[in-house]
Amino acid sequence: MSDQPGTPAQGPDARRDGPARGQQGAEPVHPWQGGAMAGRGVPADRFAPAPSHDSNGQTPDRLQPRPLDRPEVDPSQRNAFARPQGVSGSFDPDEHGLPTRGIEQAPPPPDALVQAFGRPPQISDPLQRAPGETPMTPEAEPDPALWNSGDRDPWRDPAAGAVLGPPAVSEEQTDDDGERERGPLLSAREVIFGHRVHPRALAILGVVALLVGLVGGFLGRITAEEGNPLVNPDVTLAEVDQGSGDRPRGAVSQVAQRVVPTVVSIEVRIGGQGGSGSGVVIDGNGYVVTNNHVVSMAADTPNAQVSTVFHDGTRAPARVVGRDVKTDLAVLKVEVSNPTVAQLGDSDELRVGDDVIAIGSPLGLAGTVTTGIVSSVHRPVRLAGEGTDTNAVIDAIQTDAAINPGNSGGALVDGSGAVVGINSAIRTLGSGGEGGSIGLGFAIPIDDVRRIAQELIRTGTVRHADLGVNVKSVSDGLADGAQVQNVQDGSSAAGGGMAEGDVIIKVGDRKVGSADELIVAVDRHQVGDRVPVTVVRQGRELVLDVTLK
Repeated sequence: MSDQPGTPAQGPDARRDGPARGQQGAEPVHPWQGGAMAGRGVPADRFAPAPSHDSNGQTPDRLQPRPLDRPEVDPSQRNAFARPQGVSGSFDPDEHGLPTRGIEQAPPPPDALVQAFGRPPQISDPLQRAPGETPMTPEAEPDPALWNSGDRDPWRDPAAGAVLGPPAVSEEQTDDDGERERGPLLSAREVIFGHRVHPRALAILGVVALLVGLVGGFLGRITAEEGNPLVNPDVTLAEVDQGSGDRPRGAVSQVAQRVVPTVVSIEVRIGGQGGSGSGVVIDGNGYVVTNNHVVSMAADTPNAQVSTVFHDGTRAPARVVGRDVKTDLAVLKVEVSNPTVAQLGDSDELRVGDDVIAIGSPLGLAGTVTTGIVSSVHRPVRLAGEGTDTNAVIDAIQTDAAINPGNSGGALVDGSGAVVGINSAIRTLGSGGEGGSIGLGFAIPIDDVRRIAQELIRTGTVRHADLGVNVKSVSDGLADGAQVQNVQDGSSAAGGGMAEGDVIIKVGDRKVGSADELIVAVDRHQVGDRVPVTVVRQGRELVLDVTLK
């Protein structure tokens, strides 16, 4: 047998020359210490080749594996890493008396430090407090130190040894019915503040928050009112009873004496340019109604000056409260005390032939009074003042009382002295409207003026109902109407089923004979009203229910 490692033995008797090192006669080696095969706990004979048979049935001699090289183990390493005596497995659950490694403690501090910084004797409070201070709420007992507790819990002691056992799941507390017991619910004070706020302090805090809210709301209302001092949400314009008797002729002087003081002249100045018109005092707080085209040039100009001149010569600056370009109306605010207020009548009671009086400042001549009659009512008239943003169609009162430039915004009163309209436009034969009155004057009905002016005073803006169609005036020789050119998506007409080509002949109780009449018929209704609209579609009349937007 060769002594060189890796040299195979020669001859059939080589495996009988004596025991190999590490097999027979060698010192027993612990499985944790030997070679790679022994370390894996694999028997050496596992790698011996299986016996085979020759043709005679005899088992021939076979070579055995090469002997394992197992070096000697250092005794000091065996003492440090070897398995304890009598232990054959990886764990020994039956041995409970073995000492447990604890945490090395530092030497105790000197007595001087203990006396200076230690807890006073017989004091268990873990938190140091000022002399005489007591906690507001009882504090829970502190948990004992994990490794100094008398009850040794391996799950809480970091020095505990590894132990096999069941999962660390706490048993749920159940009541007699088998349901899980619920702990006490936390109060709002505990959730928000914990135990740091006394209930009395919490109540005081609530009272303070309530007072702050009340003061903030009061200041907010004052600020909102002062932010727009021109509007007044409490205004309701008054209406007088005109009576139903005959209006006496020859009493113009008496009517003029009462109404002229309620009509003012309005002057607008923008640098070197200017204009003039008229206005009517409709409220004792100094609110004056006039036409939009009188003041539109000064509405968006910072350096514009608007003044009002009263019948007695008093001049006062005015500010624009609000304007409505669709009805050619505007409201001014004048800071005066105890003005003479006009009485507003009822324009629906007017009849053709009734006597009326026009009062205003034509061509700058303040306090001018002219008389006439009502020539027509419910006359659709389109207004488009040159140089202004007015684009209105009014349901006008037509009169032959002399109205000239400067009368715009003045009063049209009946025989009893009640204002029934606001003079707004005339028809002339001259170019550019310079021909003067030819007996065709138009005034906005006071019923429409009252509604629009009241909205402007209350909110500063006005909302108008809209059908949502583009129309043109048509006639078939027998009837007139407004033919729909297109219907806007999502509009009132679209929601009511109106289609292109329909001819509108009636809105509510108001007949429609032209595109302008359709505008005034729709404008007499409020936003949100459900109105029947009569249309002619392919020769047949249909009634559509439309909700105005």
